[in-house]
Amino acid sequence: MKLEKRWVSAFVIITLVAVVGLVWPHTDPVAGTTFGTLDQLNTADIAWILTSSCLVLLMTPGLSFFYGGMVGKKNVISTMLKSFICLGVISLLWVVVGFSLSFGDPIGITLNGKHYGLIGNPTDFAFFDQVSFLPHNSLGSTLPFILYALFQMKFAVITPAIITGALAERIRFISFLLFISLFTLLIYAPLCHMIWHPHGLLGGYFGVKDFAGGTVVHMSAGFAALAGVIVLGKRQNNEHIPTNIPFVLLGTGLLWFGWFGFNAGSALAANATATAALAFATTTIASAAAMLTWVFFDRLNGRKVSALGACIGAVVGLVAITPSGGYVTVPQSIFFGFITALVSNTMVYWKRLQQIDDTLDVFACHGVGGIMGMILTALFAQGENASLVHGGWSVFGHHMAALVLVSAFTFGGAYLLFKFTNFLIPIRVSQESEQLGLDLSQHGEKV
Repeated sequence: MKLEKRWVSAFVIITLVAVVGLVWPHTDPVAGTTFGTLDQLNTADIAWILTSSCLVLLMTPGLSFFYGGMVGKKNVISTMLKSFICLGVISLLWVVVGFSLSFGDPIGITLNGKHYGLIGNPTDFAFFDQVSFLPHNSLGSTLPFILYALFQMKFAVITPAIITGALAERIRFISFLLFISLFTLLIYAPLCHMIWHPHGLLGGYFGVKDFAGGTVVHMSAGFAALAGVIVLGKRQNNEHIPTNIPFVLLGTGLLWFGWFGFNAGSALAANATATAALAFATTTIASAAAMLTWVFFDRLNGRKVSALGACIGAVVGLVAITPSGGYVTVPQSIFFGFITALVSNTMVYWKRLQQIDDTLDVFACHGVGGIMGMILTALFAQGENASLVHGGWSVFGHHMAALVLVSAFTFGGAYLLFKFTNFLIPIRVSQESEQLGLDLSQHGEKV
């Protein structure tokens, strides 16, 4: 069997990472301005974020079942594996440099006399240096810093996994691995830093509110998916016949369950302010409202009540409430799920979007869902001057400006990365491989 140079390169990289990790001179943090003391740690917060981290990790296998049940029989394993492999690729990448790029000291620009970050210093926490049991005073001040880093890692893992649904049934596996690595370092990490770091450009200067990742996770994945399908082109046979609806139901259940860690865990605490409890409630209620809205709206348009539609609707509701889970009331979350389901459902069946062959409608569900969540957050977030309804005209304007910037950055950046990936390694499988199915042609396995 001929050994391909690209796989030799991949093995060399993982070998170098392992060897460097073995000899890396790890430095423990010292209590001071940046890091706090062990006395700051809160056992209730630690227990909740440990649990939430497990829940968010579960979402990636859940996503693999959700997507795997939707594709054709010849591509089930290939589609599921692309989600699972993110647990390996992104986890290691996060430890080596991803966490530093996302939450290291800001590297950016000065506006109005203040410094705002575009990306983090890649050397600050390389190989989890300084990431230990002391809490970081600005990032999860009641948690061991290593727990905060691992919780954030799960968000980084699932983001590229979401993209896989759009590219299913035609993308080469090794090309996918290269793309998600580049995407994480050059799109996800800067966006994460700009929104979630206390001194990030979008969060610090524009005041963008993103409670748990509507912008960082879902908009970035949705626009990257859109760019990907444009670069890849249509499948030879784009007839959509789901193989295993019970897989989709199982995946939806796992996603819904894991989303409680995704949203409620983003409160980073289990305390008297009850933000985690509020996010827990708004998460499930928005999803319930969106699921019912999707089903009823399908019937109004002459389509049958389907398990597939109910599952997609539920996930759209989860996406919609993600950026505002801890900022709005439970009754408002019903409207969030309702209106986002209507918009996403309309986009799924929009003929112009169908023409580009987004296999599992990732942009219409995650991209559009993230956009709707961001707009609704800017309209209704609670608190004085926190949103348009509460007198925050400038907050709303900044959100809309950020919406344009994020859309352009994620779509344009992903488009260039797909082109670059294709330049290095052909990104699409051959016609023969596509006809045979990616399970056999790429992995030598079948259901």
